[in-house]
Amino acid sequence: MLKKHNQLFLTLLIIFDAISTAGAWVLATYVWLYADFARIINPVIGMEYKGGFTPSVYWVAMPITVLVSLFCYNHYNLYKPRRSDRLINEIFDIIKSTVTAVVLLMAISFFVKEVTFSRGVTVFFMAFSIVFMAVSRGIIRSLLRAMRRKGLNLRHVVVVGTGELAQAFAEKVKANAWAGMNVVGFVTVGNEPAGTAIGHFHVAGSVNDMPQILQKHSVDQIFLALPYEEHTKLKEVMNLLTDEFVDINIVPDLMEFETLNANVSDFDGLPIISLRESPLYGWNSIMKRIFDIAFSLFAIILASPAMLIIAAFVKLSSKGPVFYKQARMGLNGKTFQMLKFRTMRTDAEKETGPVWAAKNDPRRTKIGTFLRATSLDELPQFFNVLIGEMSVVGPRPERPELIEEFKKFVPKYMLRHKMKAGITGWAQVNGWRGNTSLEKRIQSDIYYIENWSLWFDVRIIFMTLFSIRKNAY
Repeated sequence: MLKKHNQLFLTLLIIFDAISTAGAWVLATYVWLYADFARIINPVIGMEYKGGFTPSVYWVAMPITVLVSLFCYNHYNLYKPRRSDRLINEIFDIIKSTVTAVVLLMAISFFVKEVTFSRGVTVFFMAFSIVFMAVSRGIIRSLLRAMRRKGLNLRHVVVVGTGELAQAFAEKVKANAWAGMNVVGFVTVGNEPAGTAIGHFHVAGSVNDMPQILQKHSVDQIFLALPYEEHTKLKEVMNLLTDEFVDINIVPDLMEFETLNANVSDFDGLPIISLRESPLYGWNSIMKRIFDIAFSLFAIILASPAMLIIAAFVKLSSKGPVFYKQARMGLNGKTFQMLKFRTMRTDAEKETGPVWAAKNDPRRTKIGTFLRATSLDELPQFFNVLIGEMSVVGPRPERPELIEEFKKFVPKYMLRHKMKAGITGWAQVNGWRGNTSLEKRIQSDIYYIENWSLWFDVRIIFMTLFSIRKNAY
């Protein structure tokens, strides 16, 4: 029954996407051609305004545009179930599929030499299509979540296993009700009797009772969540499910390993589990780098008068250079020279060696005390960002000498180097900077890496404006 409903939903989704795409094409045509927007914009961008157009060509092209777009949407998996995926990921796929569709349409028009389409219409179509699709998918997600909260459009699932992994998975399903999954109960491979309460759930029966459990509860999916030492029982469970039509999923037991963005990929039909992987690849890497370049250039231009004044004060207040270069460890363990305004005496670490600054640190210069308290000493790091050594947002880089000590007693410390070091970060805006808890800092850094998005970076930047004085010595 659920699969039939899924087919109906998929059909409706394709229809809505076709309407959104057609609407974007019509609006782009109207804005650029009928409203004669080209007459206004062409002189501004230095192009000759030729005037005149053939409306019928654009209406004939509309169904082709819709078909090509739907093909691209399908290619980027916009018609696969996304119950557990985030809207932001879907929007990025919408952007990629729309750009691909526009490129294909331009290629098609190249071979139809009798017809020339306006570039203005193409640009407006791309923008309108992305907006319409994003809004449409957002509305659909909201409606589905509202339905699921009322018990509609649910997938009934059972979890095979009763251990820590199975319980953690069931709790995550319960916490993410928007995904529309209802845990019927656990299926034990041990000796727990049916009805035994485990957390918020109960044991529905043993693996030998599986056919009856599936039928009784109209189960749609099975999740095998067995601990590593019980994986030998997988074959037994799979044999019992040979004649069943439910979807079967395996939750790998990675809890005993140090993981970062663990995921499963396919290599010519063989499943590959990645235990440690940076989220920055492909479009994500490009988008973050573009953002870093644009933001650092803006910051340097905006702050240049202040930096000139600070440089003068640093030079006049004490002997030594204006800038202070210090080796820090960044992406994948590579070291780089991080720039700062000098805030301490030139012989500050002669007696102590590499140590963190402390409150009321006597090594600071007069201007250095103010600069460190306001974090203005870190403004030159935007040059590190501009040349690609750092990012605006990321785990704060640490000195190699200190890292050699930290990694001996702080588990997972080196995982933070799977992301480019940042001027500010999730740990810093939550107060974990300087001489504070290393464990809390690592937890914050790993949380940032696992949950990275461009919007998360923007949020951290805004939070930084209100937290620059926290634990800054």
